[in-house]
Amino acid sequence: MLSIRHTDYELTLAPELGGAIARFAHRGVPVLRGSDRPAGPLDCACFPLVPYANRIRGGRFTFRGRTVAIPPNMAGDPSPLHGDGWLAPWGIEEAGEDVVRLVFAHHGGDWPWPYRARQLFRLSEAGLEAELSCSNTGAAPMPCGLGFHPYFPCDSATRIATTVATVWEVDENILPTGVAPANGRYALDDTPACARGLDNGYGGWSGTMRLTAEGGAVTTMTSPDASFFQLYSPGSGGLIAAEPVTHANAALNEPEERWPDLGLHVLAPGETMRVRMTLSHMH
Repeated sequence: MLSIRHTDYELTLAPELGGAIARFAHRGVPVLRGSDRPAGPLDCACFPLVPYANRIRGGRFTFRGRTVAIPPNMAGDPSPLHGDGWLAPWGIEEAGEDVVRLVFAHHGGDWPWPYRARQLFRLSEAGLEAELSCSNTGAAPMPCGLGFHPYFPCDSATRIATTVATVWEVDENILPTGVAPANGRYALDDTPACARGLDNGYGGWSGTMRLTAEGGAVTTMTSPDASFFQLYSPGSGGLIAAEPVTHANAALNEPEERWPDLGLHVLAPGETMRVRMTLSHMH
């Protein structure tokens, strides 16, 4: 565990647990749901999604004549999800008073392309600035998508306000079945955040989300590089995951000609892509 501080903010990282954020607090109040003693990344406040976000349908996809098969990587879910980085230890490249850089090198395996991922975390008076990057270190083009998976505490008074255009409806395995307008039960325009019974991806995201708690405390998340947004709001309440992602759920299963519209990138050898996220909190 590694902690940094700046003015009213404190960030604790768990590099060995998928390069995750264990805790992030403002004046001692949790901004993200987290743990002082996480057993794994799912106990943490936020973890990185690299080199893809969300699910691969059936654990199989084809890229330029090559079929890739990836086994499930989370108990109870038949689809592999969120890539490799969140399940691997990360190294510490730099650790200062208010900045940390982490690195993870993937050398091949079920995901056959080697890559190097880095995370930057920096605190300031404005809050947390995080950046996740992925570089293709192999000799062949590689599909790539990125995101962050932050968990926020919520209760019946918490409201979410963000702008989205469309929503992917999903089946019992959280795989997309079709696109619908983001209204009604899917609306996120200053609506209750908690206990929605949603686990859906959204398109046409504005890149900014605001959570307002009872008493007026506001948490703001921005991600200028992410045009897609994933919301997990379980019916049991208590937390939501609000994920800035660069591509749609199960986009790898779609034909490559659709990838630009679905947000997937193809990295040439030596090429790097990035996604940024900022988090701020005001009482």
